[in-house]
Amino acid sequence: MNDVILRLKKVAGQVEGLIRMIEREDECEQIITQFQAAKAALDNTFSLVLHRNLKECMSHSDSKSVEKILKLISKQ
Repeated sequence: MNDVILRLKKVAGQVEGLIRMIEREDECEQIITQFQAAKAALDNTFSLVLHRNLKECMSHSDSKSVEKILKLISKQ
């Protein structure tokens, strides 16, 4: 999970950069580009965590956990 933590710290840095950009009133195009990069990084990290959790639950034949994860996904 260290790689997930590292990815989340990078996303946090991107968000902090976004805040500074908005405070400085940087160009709209640059802000949107940075938003998209942060969102993509967070989405990729989410996918990684989801994949690992589903894989683990399925390897243990833990249908209740799989069902819970699927319910969480469907709420998005």
